[in-house]
Amino acid sequence: MKNEIPVDGMVITRDTVFAPGVYVLPHGIEIAANDVTLDGNGAVIVGENFAGRGVSIHKRKNVTVKNLSVERFYHGIHAENCRALRLERNRVRNTHELAGPNIFLDVWLGRAHAYGGGIFLAGVADGVLEGNDAQHQQNGILMYGCQNMRVTQNNASFNSGYGLMLFESSQNVVEENTADFCCRIYHYDQTGEPYHNGADAAGLVMMCNSSRNTIRRNKLRGGGDGVFLGGFHRDKIKTPCNENLFEANDGSYSPNIAFEATFSQGNIFRGNRADFCNYGFWLGYSSHTRVEGNSIRQNRAAGVAIEHGHHNTIEANAFERNADGAQFWVTANPPFTDFYPECSVSADNVIRRNAFTHNDCGLRVWTERGAANPNACARFTIEDNTFSDNRAAFWQEGLAESRVQNT
Repeated sequence: MKNEIPVDGMVITRDTVFAPGVYVLPHGIEIAANDVTLDGNGAVIVGENFAGRGVSIHKRKNVTVKNLSVERFYHGIHAENCRALRLERNRVRNTHELAGPNIFLDVWLGRAHAYGGGIFLAGVADGVLEGNDAQHQQNGILMYGCQNMRVTQNNASFNSGYGLMLFESSQNVVEENTADFCCRIYHYDQTGEPYHNGADAAGLVMMCNSSRNTIRRNKLRGGGDGVFLGGFHRDKIKTPCNENLFEANDGSYSPNIAFEATFSQGNIFRGNRADFCNYGFWLGYSSHTRVEGNSIRQNRAAGVAIEHGHHNTIEANAFERNADGAQFWVTANPPFTDFYPECSVSADNVIRRNAFTHNDCGLRVWTERGAANPNACARFTIEDNTFSDNRAAFWQEGLAESRVQNT
């Protein structure tokens, strides 16, 4: 097959191999047929003014794009309503980025108003993203309404927003990716804190009914959060992200939280690292969540923090040198119980077979003074944990009807 020189606005309808080189294509290229492979062969296509799309793929199936470099567009590769799409070993960097640090990111933006980024997918199913380089921009990989995708061995590090984002995307496998140091600093214009380190940037963001995904063996270190998962929309709509599996990921070194998962049910966190953050796990208003076999070390505020959560299980974790190892509480004036009345109490939580070592306080459970129900923390099972060399092993106030039996 003869190598072809890409031209601006090129429409591709058959298998194509580009000639190596650098090409300025302000209008990008389009793949406009099914069953097509585009081999970039090391070619670089460059946009103008961070506008438009480098590669557009719309309503196609069995399309492969590989070995292509794309930069200086709003979205580097833009695919919508496709099936069996494969993106392999592409380098998509330097796309549109918000200017300056004074914008706190909006994690609820839908696909029609999405931020710029390297790879943008909307309504894509049964595809593969493998070995792509999506570093050094605002967002690496954005997935809206995607199903049954395999996202593996991509590098989306050093972005000022999201390494990877799942929005209304379920039943995907996200494994062995790296999205380190995805963070930003927001400077306040008003009095108060001079800045916020993070500003809703994260290695992995999961929003708006992104459920039953498998998130395994990813490096998500040093982000605003390692994982930010939110199940309650700012417009006061329930959009839970349920029954996701997080296994063997590393979310350490965040200035905020290694793994945040709120207003959602049935998520499992197994064998992860949540070390050297402000919080290891923040799981407010969550239920039926399992946190098991994780490394939770040297977090400044707490290893696990659950506000107004119920039926959660914290088992066989290593809590070491945190301020609080694990903490559960109910506030006096909870802001969300009109929407989640079942979370007016913190009840039926299980803390079992954990090792609490060298924490300021191993386990802390309390009902805030002034709460309507002074015993809103109830029916905890706290058993078979080991407490060693903590300044305080277990502190409680307003805990009722609970079983406590430890070594």
